Amino acid sequence: MALTHLIYLHGFRSSPGSAKALRMAEWAAEQPGLTFACPQLPPSPLDAMALVAGIVADWPETGAAVIGSSLGGFYATALAEQRAHRGWRAVVLNPAVNPARDLAQHIGELTAWHEPTLKFDFTAQHVAELAALAPPPALTRPLRYFALIAKGDELLDWREMLARYAGCDGEVLEGSDHGLTDFEAHLPGLVRHLQA
Repeated sequence: MALTHLIYLHGFRSSPGSAKALRMAEWAAEQPGLTFACPQLPPSPLDAMALVAGIVADWPETGAAVIGSSLGGFYATALAEQRAHRGWRAVVLNPAVNPARDLAQHIGELTAWHEPTLKFDFTAQHVAELAALAPPPALTRPLRYFALIAKGDELLDWREMLARYAGCDGEVLEGSDHGLTDFEAHLPGLVRHLQA
């Protein structure tokens, strides 16, 4: 299957300026005819998913894929499950499994990692939106997913990620970290999955 469309969804407090997002944009620019999108996601999960839905609304049933990191992995899973019948592929990088639970303790004014001047309010309403967006516990087509899971993730429990994405393609890394600072080493496997 030729990959024709790819969207990258960044994580909580992250942006299209993250190292992984920039690397994927660079890779996408080298692929002839590939449409690539990496939007700045708003704090509201419902608004974020509405933005993504608008971007991919006219994308084809085959040849499209989504990559998501951390909270973006949760969004990517929700998107891929909505389009499971279309055969979309998904790549999740240290994906958040239960962000409503994990982010409830972060309510308040926050800053973006890559742009400290960018401040936003994260509210109880946003946590409720995350809970409402939770995809079904069982993935429709696990082999459509590639999960990159680091045992050294300092923010999320790798065992929870592994259980959620059981039966999926991918790698469990013995070390690494939440930001996957060794992302480049794992890019070939990720790309193979996207282009399979």
